Amino acid sequence: MVKLYQKIKMKQLTKICLLVLILCANACKDINKDNSMVGESPVVESNSNFKLGVWITAQSDKSDEDYLNEFEKYSNAGIDEVLINTGTDPKLLERLVPLAKVKGLGVHAWIMAMNRPGDSIALQHPNWYMVSKEGKSCFDTRPYVDYYQWLCPTRKESRNHVLGLVEGLAKVEGIESVHLDYIRFPDIFLPIGLLPKYNLVQDEELPEYDFCYCDVCIREFEKIHHKNPLESKNTSIDMEWKNFRLNAIKSVVNDAYKIVHDNNKRLTAAVFPYPEMADHMVRQRWDKWDIDEVYPMIYHGFYNEEVDWVGFATGQGVADLKHKTVGLNSGVYMPDFKSAEELKEAIILAKKNGAKGVAFFDGPQLTDAYLKTIKAVKESFAK
Repeated sequence: MVKLYQKIKMKQLTKICLLVLILCANACKDINKDNSMVGESPVVESNSNFKLGVWITAQSDKSDEDYLNEFEKYSNAGIDEVLINTGTDPKLLERLVPLAKVKGLGVHAWIMAMNRPGDSIALQHPNWYMVSKEGKSCFDTRPYVDYYQWLCPTRKESRNHVLGLVEGLAKVEGIESVHLDYIRFPDIFLPIGLLPKYNLVQDEELPEYDFCYCDVCIREFEKIHHKNPLESKNTSIDMEWKNFRLNAIKSVVNDAYKIVHDNNKRLTAAVFPYPEMADHMVRQRWDKWDIDEVYPMIYHGFYNEEVDWVGFATGQGVADLKHKTVGLNSGVYMPDFKSAEELKEAIILAKKNGAKGVAFFDGPQLTDAYLKTIKAVKESFAK
């Protein structure tokens, strides 16, 4: 009986010891996890899936041989994809897709969405264009620059025109995505670094840059909120009016998402640096969209910022997307860099802060020195 009792006690002690060991091990894991998040810089993980892209504008008179040489140059530098503006010409896109693919590049169909400069169909319909708070239409009074020819996202005819162009590109075989650009309102606030170019001071919302006050926008807003924004004492703090415009862009994006996915493609977009900034500057809240990937244009020179701002803005965007399965690729503007070393720093900072890739604006700005740097950084990520 004594031996049996001792055997039972030993089994119980063994179980208790095992339980204590398991609890200690888990506690150590938690401590290590907590320590790794405090006071440490992010570490670039080895990841060959980090993608590099470049925006380019196509020319129909450029030969296939010239395109093959250009695509090979990008591919040899470790670039994975080209975002091609064909002026929404599906035929030109169909021609370029196999040329890029033979050089190992993915292709995204880049489209200027709400801003449609020189759109021959839209120009036949003056009432399709956005109207400023001053009552002037983008059809004939363009804010900032002549190519700012913005279509209303609320008016059925203009939004359907844009969605029709999206569908035409989505039907092209072999593309990775339809890539929306200018999917927003005109800048109510320009990037601070651009203000001297236009001899402007923008410390408040100016009526000539505030859109859209066309009859359809006013009517649709009144249906919901029973008030006319033109009668508001201060539209800059009218949250319903602001939200109405954010939702107008969101609605176009979400409809484009359905169209593109019906054609077994993805939807991506070039957007302002991070959602809160985009909201403030151009009525664009891209963290609330139905979309597959975003390419924030983190052009640090436009905002009088230094290279490390690429990391900050990337991290902000990634945090805003943390509850969504949306990839973020940091867009950088090549003329902002003073050296290849600065470009290297920007790529590394983007990756450290959660970007799944980096895109360069634009192809002609990629010198041999920059291409060499891009290749070296990409290879270092694969180790």
